[in-house]
Amino acid sequence: MNKNIKAPLSEEVVRSLEAGDYVYITGIIYTARDAAHKRLYDSILKGEEIPFDLTNNIVYYLGPTPAREGKVIGSAGPTTSSRMDKYAPLLMEQGLKGMIGKGKRNEDVLSAIKDNTCVYFAAVGGAGAILSKCIKKSEVIAYDDLGTEAIRKLEVKDFPAIVVVDCKGNNLYEEAVREYCI
Repeated sequence: MNKNIKAPLSEEVVRSLEAGDYVYITGIIYTARDAAHKRLYDSILKGEEIPFDLTNNIVYYLGPTPAREGKVIGSAGPTTSSRMDKYAPLLMEQGLKGMIGKGKRNEDVLSAIKDNTCVYFAAVGGAGAILSKCIKKSEVIAYDDLGTEAIRKLEVKDFPAIVVVDCKGNNLYEEAVREYCI
């Protein structure tokens, strides 16, 4: 099913999403990759303030290429999500409601998605140039020293993604394998 959703996410919207839904996200999302996740994680464990409120927000696992002249951002394709698996459960406990990336997640992340009423979206890998057209504004808000891995606040319009794991634990990657192996 195709759904237009707004970010940040309400719990009602998260609960309405089902594995396999095609969504178009409009609103504010944040970027963070490996190095930024480690800093966020370490700061939370130390009781330090982090650069943005995770509550109801979506983190896109993205390290964009430099923007060309006249463009808001460069190529903006997802990175492999499993590299953030160590950090994701703690971020969900802090209020994170959505993650966008590509690839499978480990059992700890899958359990945390259910326990914290979250959702995992996949964006199409290799389509970064097309996805960047959905990004209307991009602003580095933290960890500028990380370069492409700095945390960015993005304003997106109709950003396409697929619900891979819904808050009930349904997992499109597992369901699709079962369905097509019959």
